[in-house]
Amino acid sequence: MPQTTSPAETLLKTPSGISGLDEIMDGGLPAGRPTLMCGGPGCGKTLFGLTFLVEGTLRHGEPGVLMCFEETEAELARNMASLGYDLPALVAAGNLAIDYVRVERSEIEETGAYDLEGLFVRLDYAIKSVGARRVVLDTLEVLFSGMSDTAVLRAELRRLFHWLKDRGMTAMITAERGEGTLTRHGLEEYVSDCVILLDHRVVDQMATRRIRVVKYRGSAHGTSEYPFLIGTRGIAVLPVTSLQLTHDAGEERITTGIPDLDDMLGGDGYYRGSSVLVSGTSGTGKTTIATQFADAACRQGGRALFFAFEESPRQLLRNMRKVGIDLARWIDNGTLQITALRPTLCGLEMHLVRMHDDIESFKPSAVVLDPIYNLKSVGSATEVHTMLLRLIDFLKGRGITALFTAIDSQGMHDASQEGVSSLMDTWIQVRSMEHSGERNRGIFVLKSRGMNHSNQIREFILSDQGVQLRDVYRGLGAVASGSARIAQEALEAATEAERLQVIALNRREVDRRRRALQSQITSLQAELEAQDDEQDLFVARQRSAAEVLVRAHAEVVATRNRGRAL
Repeated sequence: MPQTTSPAETLLKTPSGISGLDEIMDGGLPAGRPTLMCGGPGCGKTLFGLTFLVEGTLRHGEPGVLMCFEETEAELARNMASLGYDLPALVAAGNLAIDYVRVERSEIEETGAYDLEGLFVRLDYAIKSVGARRVVLDTLEVLFSGMSDTAVLRAELRRLFHWLKDRGMTAMITAERGEGTLTRHGLEEYVSDCVILLDHRVVDQMATRRIRVVKYRGSAHGTSEYPFLIGTRGIAVLPVTSLQLTHDAGEERITTGIPDLDDMLGGDGYYRGSSVLVSGTSGTGKTTIATQFADAACRQGGRALFFAFEESPRQLLRNMRKVGIDLARWIDNGTLQITALRPTLCGLEMHLVRMHDDIESFKPSAVVLDPIYNLKSVGSATEVHTMLLRLIDFLKGRGITALFTAIDSQGMHDASQEGVSSLMDTWIQVRSMEHSGERNRGIFVLKSRGMNHSNQIREFILSDQGVQLRDVYRGLGAVASGSARIAQEALEAATEAERLQVIALNRREVDRRRRALQSQITSLQAELEAQDDEQDLFVARQRSAAEVLVRAHAEVVATRNRGRAL
């Protein structure tokens, strides 16, 4: 028999098999002891009991016995078939025994001491026939409907509970809630080791089922009220929130689906498993940004779950197709699921449980809620904050990246007022920028934990290729956008052209002066060369004249010498 024990406890636990209930009860029901499940009509008592038995035999190999006093075996089989449980097959396989005991109040007449000996014989036979470890009795009120003696009733109740304990049966006993007491007789809760209270209430026309562990001898347990959902996959109980902040914080990053926005977030996008808020006024592209993130998650081989509170799936597909985002292909291959419902369909708790149910079954890597502002129609700001805290804890615990959109009608203060921003790891705001009679869109990162993000406001447009960010442009000391940006760019382009023209004119003037000066230099060099030539000619003439004089003088001397010799 699979049982668990907490290091700080000695009480053995038996897993209930009911999603979320074991977490509340710190491991499960007390093993070998009776648990009382009480509540009004329609709370799900019988379903809890049957789920406890069926999951016990299917998942933990523990056969069970159901002794019922209101519904027949055939009626129970039909009811459980809607949840995918095949009771006749379990009975045929010897894993489950169902004993219907017909008790009619009108047919009961007290003629002597009342006891449960006959019940014990039938129950003992059923337990031995399948080797049961789990027992469910549904419900006690029918069994004791003919009794008027409180003392005998208390004694037989104690006897029943001790009989189950002595045989080591982990038992679940259902009972109707009384007026001002947990049960109709007000006795069962005192002899039970564990008491669970179910409630089905309607507040502001919203129906919600809740569960609370009233007492649990020998074990710690959650003491709050927890919503639970009865859906097509059975019962799902939703714990309020994680008791400790033990979420993993990895270094892996995933794209936003918008390359320029990735750059604004340090170049790599969001951290995987983080929570992201995109807030802004109506018409600023929040849904498009969210959809582009979901599209990128699918393109990278992940799975995306999109909760839409304003648009139907067909409307969302059409609108995104107009900006170049084809979501239909991801729906066709099973990597994208769009769940569209009005917030007023149910209360916040039921929305949360439905989301948990969808997330557990679809197992996405990315989740989008668009927009969370609409949830205020079914709850206060504090309740919405609590619901989102529980959802974020749930998503972080599974490493799922979540993107939430919020309508921000009064600027940053409005989003902060909801208390939502403090839950988010990254907060991106989109806004309308009005100038020169037109409205343009801007985007900036208010915060992003753990990364060096941009502090710039970027203009962006919704094109046929989705969201496209424009380069940061400042004109006249402010961020220019739209036609003002175009006009300022044209003015600066004209100014730049004029500047280049002046530079060209100056360059030509410098070239002309350079050529004139070069011509003067050439002329002066020619004059200098001419003077050099004249100087060379003068020197040559003087040298030649000197040579003539020397030869003449030599001839005179020679003539004189010849005369003397004669």
